[in-house]
Amino acid sequence: MTAAALELAGVSKSYGGLRPLRIHEIRVAPAESVAIVGFDRACAEVFVNLVTGASLPDAGEVRVFGRPTSAIADSDDWLATVDRFGIVSERAVLLDALSVVQNLAIPFTLDIDPPPQDVHERAILLAQEAGLGEADWHGCVAELDADGRVRIRLARALALDPKVLLLEHASAALSPAASATLGADIRRIALRRGCGLIAITADPQFASAVAGTVLTLDPASGRLSARFRRWSLFRRSE
Repeated sequence: MTAAALELAGVSKSYGGLRPLRIHEIRVAPAESVAIVGFDRACAEVFVNLVTGASLPDAGEVRVFGRPTSAIADSDDWLATVDRFGIVSERAVLLDALSVVQNLAIPFTLDIDPPPQDVHERAILLAQEAGLGEADWHGCVAELDADGRVRIRLARALALDPKVLLLEHASAALSPAASATLGADIRRIALRRGCGLIAITADPQFASAVAGTVLTLDPASGRLSARFRRWSLFRRSE
């Protein structure tokens, strides 16, 4: 049996909120797309830290591709775990004074003024894939609108060919129309790449566009219920 991309069982993590983050059970297959509704921003950050092994649960277990995050031995081991995720979050720093291409070159080199030709070409391909138009490529990131800023973060999350895209309230600053378009675009990218996708969102329209399965969290019990299902490989573990 192929290991799940992500499994959480009996997880609880205190973080200073009204109640701990609780996840009763979830299993996400390697190429599955799942959106979870019911996290505020602080809770979403806690979830991302748990999934990437940056922090450990107070109770329960988190497994990434079959391996518990509690087994991460050192910083190199942790970085190898994080590299399996492409994280789209407002917490990801953008260098506003630099161009889109220069920002997208950073995962490959620190020589960005200008980047080497091969890196420049890779950055352009990432920008195109994320839906950034040619007019944006060489302009300062500070000039991008909210949609453009999400898309450059998406492009950077794709740079190292992640196994799972992890979206943290990606559509929060967008209009409903832009949110739906972004969600559909990200879904197509994940399908084309064959990678998994986990979207933490408070936007039901974005959730429906980006994922095959939409789950709603009951924060008191930590149980996740399927309020909408388009198609999915999602199965609860037995």
